[in-house]
Amino acid sequence: MSARPGNKTMVMIHGAWQGSWSFDAWRPYLTQRGWRTIAIDLPGNGCDPDDRTLPADVSLQLYTDHVVKLLKSLDRPAVLLAHSGGGVVASQAAEAAPECVECLVYLAGMMLPSGMSFGELIERYLEQDPDYGVDGVSPHLYWSADGLSSMVPPHIARDLFVQDINETEALQAVAKLRPQAERGRTMRPALTPQRHGSVPRVYVEALRDNSVKLPFQRLMQTLSPGALRLTLDCGHVPQAAQPQALTALLCPVLEQRSYLHGASG
Repeated sequence: MSARPGNKTMVMIHGAWQGSWSFDAWRPYLTQRGWRTIAIDLPGNGCDPDDRTLPADVSLQLYTDHVVKLLKSLDRPAVLLAHSGGGVVASQAAEAAPECVECLVYLAGMMLPSGMSFGELIERYLEQDPDYGVDGVSPHLYWSADGLSSMVPPHIARDLFVQDINETEALQAVAKLRPQAERGRTMRPALTPQRHGSVPRVYVEALRDNSVKLPFQRLMQTLSPGALRLTLDCGHVPQAAQPQALTALLCPVLEQRSYLHGASG
């Protein structure tokens, strides 16, 4: 059953090197189902011409304050959806203002347990599988002279992020990537069961993700149990690779009010 127009709101948080544009291909599908969507540009991501945030000023607290300010301006609690590294921000926002978040959705996202960075999660996984090949983005990054921000080479972004998107759209997406402040990438959430843990959670895993690889997605779900798992056979950016399938998979779950109000993380 589709949501009534204006009846549900989804706030979207992008991942590293990205911006609100990363949800553009998906948002029309959500609008057709009656969702109001609000895609955020995090401070310092280089997409908002009026934003003067410097890489040295970026922090998880700054990101969280930015998201919470928006959530508190809305007329009702919203679904808070985060892609990739934006998951850390979504978790922290739910910790800060659980009353404003109807449900947390991690889209191939970093649903990290309290106090753990993504790098530490990988180290944890390698303890149990030391021979697993970790061919992530970090070894390929270009760094600013001061070491405070990084960029992904276009061919690496194409292979790791959007390998399952048609060539034209993939190149357009890669061209929009911007420098990422390192202080907004190596983040550790500080979460409690009473606040963040009280918000229902959904994890949409991507089976062919070359960035946040499936074993890491599964380990996060193990270390932060309680999220409903949904699965798509796609790469790291489901909202661009399979927007129609993502809508059909996720929206019926979010539109079940009994789940949203009765589940706990």
